[in-house]
Amino acid sequence: MKEYKNTIAREVSYTGIGLHTGEVSTIRFKPADKDEGIVFIRVDLPGKPEIPAVIENVVDISRGTTIGLGGATVATIEHVLSAIKGMNLDNVRIEIDGPEAPVADGSALVFVNLLKEAGFVQQDSERVYFELDSAISFSAPEENVDIVIVPSNDLKITFMIDYKHPYLGTQYTWLPNLDVYEDDFAGARTFCFINEILYLKEKGLIKGGSLDNALVIGEPNMSEEELQHLKDVFGYHKDITVSDEGILNNHKLRYYNEFVRHKVVDLLGDIALLGMPIKGHILAARSGHKTNVELVKKLKQIQIKNELQKMYQKKESSEVVFDINAIMRIIPHRYPFLLVDKIVEFVPNESIVGIKNVTMNEEFFQGHFPGHPIMPGVLILEAMAQAGGIMLLNNLENPQDYVAYFASIDKVKFRKPVLPGDTLRFEMKVISLKRTLSKMRGEAFVGNDKVAEGEFMAMIQEKSI
Repeated sequence: MKEYKNTIAREVSYTGIGLHTGEVSTIRFKPADKDEGIVFIRVDLPGKPEIPAVIENVVDISRGTTIGLGGATVATIEHVLSAIKGMNLDNVRIEIDGPEAPVADGSALVFVNLLKEAGFVQQDSERVYFELDSAISFSAPEENVDIVIVPSNDLKITFMIDYKHPYLGTQYTWLPNLDVYEDDFAGARTFCFINEILYLKEKGLIKGGSLDNALVIGEPNMSEEELQHLKDVFGYHKDITVSDEGILNNHKLRYYNEFVRHKVVDLLGDIALLGMPIKGHILAARSGHKTNVELVKKLKQIQIKNELQKMYQKKESSEVVFDINAIMRIIPHRYPFLLVDKIVEFVPNESIVGIKNVTMNEEFFQGHFPGHPIMPGVLILEAMAQAGGIMLLNNLENPQDYVAYFASIDKVKFRKPVLPGDTLRFEMKVISLKRTLSKMRGEAFVGNDKVAEGEFMAMIQEKSI
């Protein structure tokens, strides 16, 4: 059954203070075109620069999620994105007249209510989902974070936190689908520990932070002197109290496990940066913005690979990424100088693995050591370069219009001869990658034996040049 994309029916706005900058800004939600996605517009800057909310534009994750493009940035957008995705919207234009989205009450609820007020409109564009064939995992041992996403017919999230704190400890929650987002998750507020907020305040950060736009978790048996210091830091005139749950100023929890539910709010906002809805069950332990973004980067690589396979690989196969026919659609080389038979692994912008079956029928064996056939070393390098060229050209919208010229080859070593009947495996990894100039390291293997290696510098140019 087909699903169609949604946008909002009319413009709505909200004015509030930014958590980190302390600047007041107005955020204005507007209807968007059917395939526009989520776009922020800095209307206070010359030219009103537009910043699509996609993973490629993430520039900072140190204190929330910040996107930027061409020098323009918008900070702390995760609750805005969470509300948009939580309400199952695909296309929204968001005008903002400051550098940071308003924090509101520290949850996504204000933005959910705004979007509901605007109303929803179905658009004439079919919704396409990111779907998985197998599980994907990401771990950050140094931060004690684990995330796994497994195939599912819908978006589901299971989240667990286990802070070593007497007022928090272990919490768990489960989002079975987006239908429960508004009532069960959108109102969950951001939280922090008293030591964190004091450090940030005293460093001149979180200029818009207060005890009213976050749940601040205190320490047991806080003294009157400590509470007075808090009053001075926040400029409060009324007394600061600590609830039985350890929350400063006796803020009543909206959910018994509000802290972990807010983690789901943040995660939904961050995975919106993929640019398309997900069908998958995400299981996360102790994840934050940094690891959420790393997960989305991995999903983006898979998405790009899937799109490229649809474009070039006409015959579906679980054994190859690109077969010989797909390769010939990407690079201009032809027999007898096409030296890659298939691509078996491909991580966009990172690495590629190609295969060459070396047979006695190769043209070069007729004249290269007749009677003792050995594959020329320069052709092993050329084959490695062709595999790398496939990866580089796939960064372009129309790779058939470009060629990858190798500008230099360095640190080359030949370790063992390659003979008829051998299967060559080329493993190319990116060292640096720019649109027109890239550097890669390549290694060639026969079985487990390394036969050659080197570093390659390549330039991308149009064929007409």
